[in-house]
Amino acid sequence: MTHRIHIFGASGSGTTTLAKALADVMRLPHFDTDDFFWEQTDPPFQAIRKRAERQRLLREALTQNESFALSGSLCGWGDFAIPMFTCVVFLHTPSGVRMERLGRREIERYGPGIEKPDHPGHEQHKEFLEWAAAYDLGGLEMRSKSSHEEWINALPYPVVRIEGNRTIQESLKIVLNEISPGNAPGRSPQTA
Repeated sequence: MTHRIHIFGASGSGTTTLAKALADVMRLPHFDTDDFFWEQTDPPFQAIRKRAERQRLLREALTQNESFALSGSLCGWGDFAIPMFTCVVFLHTPSGVRMERLGRREIERYGPGIEKPDHPGHEQHKEFLEWAAAYDLGGLEMRSKSSHEEWINALPYPVVRIEGNRTIQESLKIVLNEISPGNAPGRSPQTA
């Protein structure tokens, strides 16, 4: 059976962790939209790849695999992939939980010095956290809950919603149940 699963939500909501866990359990290749959106740099996330190039790379990766788990947001630039998906999962995690995760992740990635104003990456770090914190109340001009809801409403099929502070095991169980034979994805929203 073909499974082309797209998992998206706010930064820090756990989309990559859930997609990797799903890929491991189902033995699927895992892709993350950040790997297509951003050029590879050291440190990472410094240069956005040109739209046509990221679309080409994403299209190649998805069409070369019968099944996959794709994490991250592609609203707008990756809409060509919408007809490819067999299941779309939207994670909505409370802001406080997300921001705590992101704070830890930034320190793991860049070191504790990133929080000091004299660190060369401090301003970008601060801007990223401010951007991520604005997700729940932000407008359509940014990656926000509003823009994600608008994108969901335009999809030609139902979306599996996983809301609240779920463990990866709980979220994985919900997705596996939704994609099991005889169950139409999105039939019963999962909320905390």
